[in-house]
Amino acid sequence: MKYVNESPSVVALSGGIGGAKLALGLSNAFSSRSLMIIGNIGDDFEHYGLYISPDLDTLMYTISGNSDTEKGWGLAEESWDCMKSLERLGGETWFNLGDKDLATHLERTRRIMAGESLTEITSDFCRKFKISAQILPVSNDSVKTIVETENGDMDFQDYFVRDQCKAVVSGFRFEGSGQAEPNPLFMEALSNPSLRAVVICPSNPFLSIDPMLAVRGVREKLRDCSAPVIAVTPIINGNAVKGPTAKIIRELGYTVSPYTVAEYYKDILDGFVVDILDKATVCDIKQLGLSVEVSNTIMTDLASKTDLAQTVLKFAENCEKKYIVS
Repeated sequence: MKYVNESPSVVALSGGIGGAKLALGLSNAFSSRSLMIIGNIGDDFEHYGLYISPDLDTLMYTISGNSDTEKGWGLAEESWDCMKSLERLGGETWFNLGDKDLATHLERTRRIMAGESLTEITSDFCRKFKISAQILPVSNDSVKTIVETENGDMDFQDYFVRDQCKAVVSGFRFEGSGQAEPNPLFMEALSNPSLRAVVICPSNPFLSIDPMLAVRGVREKLRDCSAPVIAVTPIINGNAVKGPTAKIIRELGYTVSPYTVAEYYKDILDGFVVDILDKATVCDIKQLGLSVEVSNTIMTDLASKTDLAQTVLKFAENCEKKYIVS
């Protein structure tokens, strides 16, 4: 089964909550049929025999307008009867699965067991949610994020949800990334000479973006594509809007600053967007050889998400490509 959209003019790389905000803005800023969103799968895992793709689901629920906007994940007007029953029976309840959300995981698992790819399933789910943008996994193969901590290696969900990011982090690895085939639709989009921009959304660089960059051939393809690659800072005024990004940066021995993120990505970037509260970092980031745009990057509603998306796209139009494509 093949799902065909028009060739994307913008490709976005995104994790979950923070990245999904900008992905929503991008889908509202221009024809969403021309938008391809590549989702992280390093968080994917099996729980109660179900195949769960947290970041893909967050993207899907957010862009379709069905997400729980207070939590930033899961479905709106969700109920939790299954979890309450599991607790009563003595089952594991550390990872919350809403009753409506369970339907997504049940159907995904059934179709994976029937031999369908994650791309086919996600594309069909998007059609059912009436999403015109393409939301695709970075690979149809398994890539598993392992968090290296003072307490030993931890699976991502054990670190992020069960342990609530309490352990001190010393590093990461992405099991399977060297063998995983990148999504061919993603690679095809990056080869398109009419591609306007590649946008790295303000997701956690280590937990959300790195697992995608680790997939064989992705980093090289980003460097070689004709479109400028633009990243939006996940760090604002010395902190992250949500999640453990700032904590991880400190634990790895870096300064919590947009500069640190720009330097981390510099081998693939052409431009970087910093918040208006971090104008003081612009000169240092330019010294990395990157173009810099200053904007309000705090996204509180659809208007601010769309405004930032439009700023990023306009910046991309005027951003000089650092690498010359032969």
